[in-house]
Amino acid sequence: MRLTILGGGGFRVPLVYQALLGDRGDGRITSVVLYDTDRSRLASIGSVLRQQADLAPGAAPVVTETTDLDEALRGADFVFSAIRVGGLEGRTIDERVALDLGVLGQETVGAGGIAYGLRTLPVATAIAQRVAAVAPEAWVINFTNPAGMVTEAMIPYLGDRVIGICDSPSGLGRRAALALGLDASQVFYDYAGLNHLGWLRGLQSGGVDHLPALLADSAALADFEEGRLFGVEWLRSLGSIPNEYLHYYYFARETLAAVQTVEQTRGTFLLEQQSAFYAETARHPSAALELWQKTRAERESTYMVESRAVAEAGERDERDMSAGGYEQVALSLMRAIAHNERASLILNVRNRGTLRHLDDDAVVEIPCTVDANGARPVDVSQLTDHQAGLVCAVKAVERSTIEAAATGSRAAAIRAFAWHPLIDSVTAAHQLLDGYVDHLPDLAPFRS
Repeated sequence: MRLTILGGGGFRVPLVYQALLGDRGDGRITSVVLYDTDRSRLASIGSVLRQQADLAPGAAPVVTETTDLDEALRGADFVFSAIRVGGLEGRTIDERVALDLGVLGQETVGAGGIAYGLRTLPVATAIAQRVAAVAPEAWVINFTNPAGMVTEAMIPYLGDRVIGICDSPSGLGRRAALALGLDASQVFYDYAGLNHLGWLRGLQSGGVDHLPALLADSAALADFEEGRLFGVEWLRSLGSIPNEYLHYYYFARETLAAVQTVEQTRGTFLLEQQSAFYAETARHPSAALELWQKTRAERESTYMVESRAVAEAGERDERDMSAGGYEQVALSLMRAIAHNERASLILNVRNRGTLRHLDDDAVVEIPCTVDANGARPVDVSQLTDHQAGLVCAVKAVERSTIEAAATGSRAAAIRAFAWHPLIDSVTAAHQLLDGYVDHLPDLAPFRS
């Protein structure tokens, strides 16, 4: 089988390839095509992958690189989309414009996520149209952020053959299960919401919901990332465990204050770190894998560092970082579809009546059953009033962003900013959009 990776020069691509190397089953991926618009980044990541292959037992998937999109898509069985429109330079602008106006600018949450979506959605929908024309039988696995919003924008062109993935929900579920000593592979995670905006409401195993026992056990809660991040008292008050990204909502003031005091934003840190990696790899391609491993370790250890500082959660636990990632979700999804191997995964798919507060076509993040026919949502408990209110508000933001990106409507873009729960002013919405327009050429159509 053939896998095409869009954004093939991206730093995290070797994680996907490492997962493929660990798959020794019949009918595995044998060919990987890397597509990117940056030839130098393609060369660097290609070097990392080939060195990974040299260390792997048995035959490894053959890696090729191209800057021609149609060439990359032809013959693909699966297309993994992980593009970053505007690069990390764009992310630093997303963060800084917002922070200068006293607003959080995280890349998928709030103002930063809206700006990121406005410039990403036109590219993502153009890709969806090319997939439909060149590789209509391919399944598209979307990891391009903001993942739920991008997946919903691609569905009109690809239908249910596009599925969004994220590792946050499954990682949360595994950590919660392991904190109680449960076999994480045998637990059903009652989880629901939107991408980066969901809650774990149940841990069902052996006919028993173990979440109440976890919430009652202070030591167990303090034993994993989300327990330390949100605190025992707040988790018990909620009666659920939020996705880590909800820390930006529940502790917005504290996180904003923490981010405003650091010398560099997360985007600036990653830009400097990865620029150094690509430059060093170009000079020393024979050391590409070693350089990548060193850079990745530093990247992972600093993930969400401001939120952990607010919660006094300390450094990331090695168990939290090794709980598995999006590459395993992608591999499980591909195997389930390609070989009709029934799997249960938390994915971004059309609601189809699962959550009554949202319409059927709204893309939500919920547990699904996956087989050769694709992903189908399963029944979960309904959202509480609090959860539904936040989810519906953010879904309205997503849809206004999709409308703005598709039509160039400044009014729709302003609505997206103004409606977001982390932006408390229509005046600020205008200032945010104008600030982004001034710094991001892709947003020129929204100039007043």
